[in-house]
Amino acid sequence: MRGDAVRIASLVPSLTELVIALGLGPRLVARTGFCIHPAHDVADVPKVGGTKDVNLGKLRRLAPTHVLVNIDENRRETVEALREFVPQVIVTHPCSPRDNLALFEQLRAAFAAEPGVAEHAAALADELAGELARSEAQAWPEQRVLYLIWRAPWMTVARDTYIARMLRTVNWRSLPPQDGGPSGAARYPALQGDESWLAGVDRVLLSSEPYRFDASHLAEAIDLCPGAQAQLVDGERLSWYGPRAAAGLRYLRTLAESA
Repeated sequence: MRGDAVRIASLVPSLTELVIALGLGPRLVARTGFCIHPAHDVADVPKVGGTKDVNLGKLRRLAPTHVLVNIDENRRETVEALREFVPQVIVTHPCSPRDNLALFEQLRAAFAAEPGVAEHAAALADELAGELARSEAQAWPEQRVLYLIWRAPWMTVARDTYIARMLRTVNWRSLPPQDGGPSGAARYPALQGDESWLAGVDRVLLSSEPYRFDASHLAEAIDLCPGAQAQLVDGERLSWYGPRAAAGLRYLRTLAESA
């Protein structure tokens, strides 16, 4: 496809940031209401609903040639509907910080005809590789961690999610000790609050998203895991992939070094 024909819709906040970071901002014709970064670059890009409730009629009228989706964040039925009118639906599923290297290559290949994309992708990959090497070069003491993303009910992350594997780069092992599978609700399990393993948690991390935890929730977290240290963490840095991955690794190392 000729470069001047490219029209990109991103249905994932992290991927919207990546589109901008690759120099493809002028090709972005649609985003979700959650795609708010970088604010200046996306301000004039039309919104087409949320990640789970995409306005397919509006998106069709915007005539994208490419739509970027993610297995965790978008619904299968949405992706199937997109394939009826979008020439290229690009499905992503990074499940660890290192998977971003493949993600950068996936988008570089998809938009290889666009000026500057290869250079931007290479720069992102080089930065990430350096941060991965720095994290791997240190010997981190093990911490048993509960990463909370929601309350009423409490919800956390399975060990095969991006967040859990990000935490693992500093030897923070998420609890419960289970995988959630390639997709579905089991990847983000709800807690009853009386699980026996809660007593063994060393550190409770209260994420700033999707639930907006704040200092008023710290006491509740400690009641949930008696004896654990509770702290607020920046969920965007720890869960957004793409161009944030390198900064996320730096941020996590800072947290671990101050533990």
